Amino acid sequence: MSTETWTLDASDGGQLAVRTDVTGRASKMGHRLTIAMTSWAATVEWAGDAPTAVTLTAEVSSLDVVHGEGGLTPLIGPEKIVAKANALKSFDADRYPSICFHSTEITAVDSGFRLAGTAEIHGVSREITVDVDVTDLGDRWRVGSETTVRQSDYKITPYSQMFGAMKVVDEVTVTFDAEYRKP
Repeated sequence: MSTETWTLDASDGGQLAVRTDVTGRASKMGHRLTIAMTSWAATVEWAGDAPTAVTLTAEVSSLDVVHGEGGLTPLIGPEKIVAKANALKSFDADRYPSICFHSTEITAVDSGFRLAGTAEIHGVSREITVDVDVTDLGDRWRVGSETTVRQSDYKITPYSQMFGAMKVVDEVTVTFDAEYRKP
């Protein structure tokens, strides 16, 4: 049986991102953000036609606010800087500089694979399941996933202002999209 290791990262055009939503009486004032992690790496170990292990590590300090929807005003440079500072504070990036996922079980499903494993965020490790879609594009593979994560499960207090009248929703959506060129 042949073995192979794939390494994917942001330099290959892949994206690891977090999408937020806002709630509260003043939620119309807040932006729904897309925050990209610009420094991350994923390793996929294969045996034959099946992955045997997946590891992903992202550097929290690499987060970049790339898009904001809603709000009273457009999300421009200074507001992006403030949003980034607030996100880094919520993550406590100096104390918890990385986010890690390690698979413990991988199961084939119709669209790709289901990864069961441990996510470590903000110093808290929790079991999580992630469905990964894999598409054969001929000369390369496209790999993608979308998973909901509850910040409070990892002892992260969602950002809020105006005494909670506008706050980030506890559940955020984590997306992953990458391509791997076939040898």
